[in-house]
Amino acid sequence: MRFIGHLHSRTSMLWMLLVALILSACGALIQGVPGGAPIQATPGDAPTQEASMFRANPARTGVFPSDGPTTLSESVWTFKTDVGNAAFVSSLAIADGVVYVGSKDGRLYALDAETGQEKWSFKTDGAVYSSPAIADGVVYVGSEDGRLYALDARTGQEKWRFKTDGQVYSSPAVAGGMVYVGSGDGRLYALDAETGQEKWRFKTDGAVYSSPAVAGGMVYVGSGDGRLYALDAETGQEKWRFKTDGPVGSSPAVAGGVVYVGSLDNWLYALDAETGQEKWTFQTDGAVYSSPAVAGGMVYIGSGDGRLYAIDAETGQEKWHFKTDDGIYSSPAVAGGMIYIGSLDGRLYALDARTGQEKWSFKTGSQVLSSPAVAGGVVYFVDTEGYLYAVR
Repeated sequence: MRFIGHLHSRTSMLWMLLVALILSACGALIQGVPGGAPIQATPGDAPTQEASMFRANPARTGVFPSDGPTTLSESVWTFKTDVGNAAFVSSLAIADGVVYVGSKDGRLYALDAETGQEKWSFKTDGAVYSSPAIADGVVYVGSEDGRLYALDARTGQEKWRFKTDGQVYSSPAVAGGMVYVGSGDGRLYALDAETGQEKWRFKTDGAVYSSPAVAGGMVYVGSGDGRLYALDAETGQEKWRFKTDGPVGSSPAVAGGVVYVGSLDNWLYALDAETGQEKWTFQTDGAVYSSPAVAGGMVYIGSGDGRLYAIDAETGQEKWHFKTDDGIYSSPAVAGGMIYIGSLDGRLYALDARTGQEKWSFKTGSQVLSSPAVAGGVVYFVDTEGYLYAVR
């Protein structure tokens, strides 16, 4: 394991404040860029709905089924919270034509994806950093109040709630009739998706702000203790653990029998999903809060050094990088041969997935911490000033 330099004070603060930003279905084809072959998605890439949970699917690969815009033609709509300067830090999710997003004002909002009109909102007792997950007509979301809530996706009516002993910044994963979510109390919880009944819990030695990934009957999750854990999804029994030299706030992505995860020690790790054996590592010049996207034999990862890196998934060799004007804590979204990524410089960038060439960017009035989602040819993302944008 490796450690480079001291963690910046801003990085340490965000570790305490942020949701892990900003990761099993059959394989799918994503349209390639003009003049190139299609990007072949790895098994586990395809989401169950448009973008129904953080990183688009339980395996957290960051691959969306919709083509994304290659040129920027318009801002379709924007939505602003009514409560002062309540920031959006939660990454959003989209299902059945509705956008769901949490806010620091303690609310989960449900908006019409075409118009941005509010359909309903639900108030918790703390800021909502957790990104929602939608499955079978139910929205699951965590709150700083320590609870995981299950709501009717159509009406926002509460179905059940589950209390942990710490803040729930982790974004839930829903798979196999179970909901998996981490807590600041250091535990990963597995709950019955229908009733909220606890099935099992697993204790780590640090806060679990990382969002769990589910693939191949396993759950993978990072912890503030610097480790990535692999657990049996049904029983919670530990299969293996891997130690890094910094807190793991990045959410793992699982594809092709490999788990990819970043750490605040500045490194991206590629591990055998079954054994936890290290396959390769890649060093950046900043803390890695960003969660990897995996598609077409490539891994895409942002870093606090302000760069988005494209890395060969098999060898760990850098293919290209793109530099923004500030740190990247947002996680990349892959759609239609394009990569979309936010930066603390206040911009959303659209890049060619094969070359890293910038196609367009969209300037907001504040930082873009959370991760974009793509549905119906539209890119949805939020900034820390409390605006949600839909652009194409």
